[in-house]
Amino acid sequence: MGEKKKKDEGKGKKHDTDKAIDFRLQEGTALHFKGEKKDDDRQAIWVSKEVLAYEKELKKLQVELMKLQQDMKNRGTRVLVIFEGRDAAGKGGTIKRISTFLNPRNTRIVALAAPSDREVSQWYFQRYVPHLPSAGELVLFDRSWYNRAMVEPVMGFCTDEQHKRFLKDVPLFEEMLVKDGIKLFKFYFSVSKDEQAKRFESRKTDILKQYKLSPVDNLAQTYWDQYTVKKFQMLNESNRTLSPWAILRSDDKKKARLNCIKYILSHLDYDKKLPDEELAIDPKIVISGIDEIKHMEKYLFDPERLRG
Repeated sequence: MGEKKKKDEGKGKKHDTDKAIDFRLQEGTALHFKGEKKDDDRQAIWVSKEVLAYEKELKKLQVELMKLQQDMKNRGTRVLVIFEGRDAAGKGGTIKRISTFLNPRNTRIVALAAPSDREVSQWYFQRYVPHLPSAGELVLFDRSWYNRAMVEPVMGFCTDEQHKRFLKDVPLFEEMLVKDGIKLFKFYFSVSKDEQAKRFESRKTDILKQYKLSPVDNLAQTYWDQYTVKKFQMLNESNRTLSPWAILRSDDKKKARLNCIKYILSHLDYDKKLPDEELAIDPKIVISGIDEIKHMEKYLFDPERLRG
């Protein structure tokens, strides 16, 4: 009786352990096995139609990115994509989906650490220049020189004078890049305060996300309004015809990812491109820089109605 009881208890513990694990299918798995038939070696798992539709759309766009990359190599096109936004807004996840199937020889992700003492003494843009794209290259900046527009002034990492000088200089710097032939995209990922708080909490409980934990996570919530003011200043000074901002509402990560990729593809010419209607962006997800400025002007003194 004693052995049987121990076995039963062991089974219960195993069952509880299985229940405690948050199983997640690797992205693309559901779509890959969608047509498979029942088999003794297979476990049935329910997946929403929404997830399947997302995976199908994402795969189609990733094929388009591969076509774009081949065309860029043939033409010598240079593409630079800047990803900005608040912490946990979805920048890294979008960069991952863009770069997953691309040839790493022609795709670079740039995520610079804090500047060294030597770099601090240099011209501000100097440490970013070596990372600009060469012919046939796609470069993705996970945060960029726009650190000086929001993070640095809010956290006290630069002086007020340095911040003001940056806002005056950055349109001129980007104008030089565009006129030299670089295709420049600037995305600001806009996440709501409540959604940001949920994502921070998820990072604490999900071991697969704990590498994202940062000492400034809580400060992002504490300084929410200060970041909003700096965002408004940044958009006003740096949203130009040659280098416009595209604002991505990113409370829904999947929609933000798809629309970001569509925006890039729809603004570039390449061989065997999909019809325009298949690359059309959702105007509720992608907002122009000028429309975001108007929105912020309208609700700047009613912060509850402002987006992140």
